Amino acid sequence: MGSADFILVINLLVAGLLAAAFAAIAVHDVGRVSARWLAFGYLLGMAYFAIEFSIPAFADARLPVVMAFAVFLGATIAFNGGLAHKYGVTPPWAPMLVFLAVASAAVYLVQDLPRYSLTRMLAYQLPYAAMQCTALGIVLSSRQRLDHLLMLVLAASALQFASKPFIAGALGGWGANPQSYVQTGYALVSQSLGTVFGLALALLALAILVRDVLAEAMSKSETDTLSRLLNRGGFERHAELALRDAVRRGVPVALVIADLDHFKRINDSYGHACGDRVIETFAGLLREAAAEHHVAGRIGGEEFAIILPGTNLAAARLFAEGARSAFGGLPIEGLPADHRCSASFGVAELATDEDFPDLLRRADEALYAAKNAGRDCVRVSLGTARRQFPAAVSGRG
Repeated sequence: MGSADFILVINLLVAGLLAAAFAAIAVHDVGRVSARWLAFGYLLGMAYFAIEFSIPAFADARLPVVMAFAVFLGATIAFNGGLAHKYGVTPPWAPMLVFLAVASAAVYLVQDLPRYSLTRMLAYQLPYAAMQCTALGIVLSSRQRLDHLLMLVLAASALQFASKPFIAGALGGWGANPQSYVQTGYALVSQSLGTVFGLALALLALAILVRDVLAEAMSKSETDTLSRLLNRGGFERHAELALRDAVRRGVPVALVIADLDHFKRINDSYGHACGDRVIETFAGLLREAAAEHHVAGRIGGEEFAIILPGTNLAAARLFAEGARSAFGGLPIEGLPADHRCSASFGVAELATDEDFPDLLRRADEALYAAKNAGRDCVRVSLGTARRQFPAAVSGRG
């Protein structure tokens, strides 16, 4: 067994391991379509290496050569489909499959050209380069955060496919016939390059998928199922990050805490299903009112909090007043038409040399002041030196 044969066997085994890895992700998360396509792509990669390894056994290698080309090009198409699903782009299946058919026919036809014809070599390699460029375009056109290292490797991989005909010429060609290909120096270089770029792309795609799986698992662990806001642990973690970022940028940051009024009475009088709908309604109101950079969470049974980076005390109070007024006018299924739900609010702005627990404590004190003032109102904490809770502009307090 020559060096190129040995690399082919290694590539076959590596493709199998990668197919198994992507399949494991697909089994773990059945909704992750990208992993299924990537697993299929590396299964096709295994088939390609098996065909390449068997070519010397054929007297007429035209069909095995074309089959190997088509299978490997199909593997790159499946890889592109996986990337498209991962990055939220509609996979261009029809153009890619038409391209597969046309390119395979072209490779079949150029088999009659001289073995060292540049046209023949380009017909074999350029379609691979085109599919790598397609993958690059998929990542670039996505609306998600771009993975720049993946883009760089895709561009380099496309370049190495386009340069292979010239590498073959520099190394004395790719054999007098398909059967002798694996004995050439070019075969060793070509298979080695394929191993490096194929493995790099696979590991990057695998790392990106694993990163996404872990991020989603963390997000689920930090999300309250009923309200679909952050739970207390998730809110505190994200709030700490938001506060540090606001301090770093030198912008104000405020915290609003809300507590649904007479919530136990609602549960006792109308049932827990109605109570759940009240929580869902208020959480939906917060989600609609919050900007993308705000951090909202359900931090207790009927208690909510929202961090407002870039917002001072006056603006945060207006936010709370708006939420209070809007919530009071929302109809809630299961409750009498004349039943008006309300919430009390406490507001505080981060002071110099204050941390998140201090801010949370002051906002909580303001909330209790609102409760003591008769509920359905907003109270603010004016600072760390003195605790003053002026009457709200509106509300029953």
